[in-house]
Amino acid sequence: MTLQEERTPGGHPIPFMTPSRVTTLSTGRDFLPGSSNLKEQPMADPIEHVVVLMLENRSFDQMLGALQGIRPGVDGIDPLLGPGQRRVNLDRQGRPYYQEPGAARILKPDPRHETDHVLHQLEGMGNFVRDYQDHYSKARPEQLQQVMSYFPWGSLPALHTLAEQFHVCDRWHSSVPGPTWANRLFAWSGTSLGRVKMPEVKLPFGPFQPNLHNYNQPTIFDRLSERNKTWRVYVHEGTSLTYLLHNMRKLGNLNRVDNMNRFSAAAAGPEDQFPQFAFIEPRYTGAFRNDDHPPTDVMKGQALVASVYNQLRANEALWRKTLFVVLYDEHGGFYDHVEPTAHGAVPPDDHRADGFDFTRLGVRIPAVLVSPWLDPGVCHDVFDHTSLLKYLTDKWNLGPLGARVATAKSFSSLLTQRASPRTDTLLSLSATVPAVTLLTEALANMPDPVTLEDLNENHAVLALSQLLEADIGDPEGVRNDRAARMLGDTAVRHQVVLERFERLRQRAAE
Repeated sequence: MTLQEERTPGGHPIPFMTPSRVTTLSTGRDFLPGSSNLKEQPMADPIEHVVVLMLENRSFDQMLGALQGIRPGVDGIDPLLGPGQRRVNLDRQGRPYYQEPGAARILKPDPRHETDHVLHQLEGMGNFVRDYQDHYSKARPEQLQQVMSYFPWGSLPALHTLAEQFHVCDRWHSSVPGPTWANRLFAWSGTSLGRVKMPEVKLPFGPFQPNLHNYNQPTIFDRLSERNKTWRVYVHEGTSLTYLLHNMRKLGNLNRVDNMNRFSAAAAGPEDQFPQFAFIEPRYTGAFRNDDHPPTDVMKGQALVASVYNQLRANEALWRKTLFVVLYDEHGGFYDHVEPTAHGAVPPDDHRADGFDFTRLGVRIPAVLVSPWLDPGVCHDVFDHTSLLKYLTDKWNLGPLGARVATAKSFSSLLTQRASPRTDTLLSLSATVPAVTLLTEALANMPDPVTLEDLNENHAVLALSQLLEADIGDPEGVRNDRAARMLGDTAVRHQVVLERFERLRQRAAE
């Protein structure tokens, strides 16, 4: 098999294999994409640092489905199908909406992704468009089409380059067919204690909401601390959804939540001083949000992905020992064609507070494993967010985190196939949009067919900031003033959110 000179979406020349098969560069052996089918090699896991970036609300088909066009082994979108052959959803009037290129950089309002909406979408994989139409009755056909549309290959320069260069998991599902809180709780602890719902965040905001639930379960951060493993959560402007977890609101753990400038300093420093586990949260609110949650411009998310990669790659000693995982918490209501098995998941515990039995995974999400110890390829094993916890707990003998984690599939065997790290990985990653692109920003200027109560902001952060008031414990007048300011515009709400997170840290230190 010969190497072919290809170029990444950012225009960089890279050695890339012929698309139907991939070769392990260290041994020359051929194997089909889906490298987890290989027998595990008798060599130790070379990874000493695991860095996870979890973005928001995108499906596999929307973001990475077009990879099938250059790597046929990927279960994505066949580029050779004509318009009448493509996957389709119908609206309530029977009009067809096909899976086709042309996803918008900016979309508002965002599709619904609460559990009842997701279960409706999953009925025969045919209700994604109808669910959007049911919630936004004035949505126009071009907006309904966005639920089905995907990003053509090369239009997401950072993510697509990493997917070409490293390892894609095309059966990584969200842990729950539901929204952000439950899925991030699973990613950090392996359970949401029976909860799949988030508090509703609607105008007008009430003056105060008590915390609806105390998430006091043990977490991966607790297990790491118990084994004296170093860890950090890196955030933007101090806002962290890990504060949902009771234990994360303790001073010792609050001090392990740092802003991204600390990540930059750590990545540029000595390799042995970098945390063994780092979890990166995007900026969830404000004008510069980069979480990929609609209506965020996806190019801001691309810039974040590129920035994290470039900083890790610039430190050769760190890079040679690092696994960088790019994930999304859930699908955000966007179409994906792979139906999660109805009873294919193990319940993490006996909690059923919201009436969901936790025997079904959520929709597929984009997942890329990035390391010099990984060749370009695709893995078809079924993973969910607890697979990350399974890998970490097995790797460092951290102890149990519930039944879902115990039975989850680990991706550890993917990291033991090479005898030495690759030397051909890109030195830097571009987040620049290529000149030839099918992206459209037209929808960004459309009037929203929604009422005032639909905020088009990250409800997870807004709701959490309100619930934190219980721990902050400020006088009622102060709380009421903040609640009144939440009635202002987006910029004002953003400032209130930042104040609440900062006050939590201050009170914990008092």
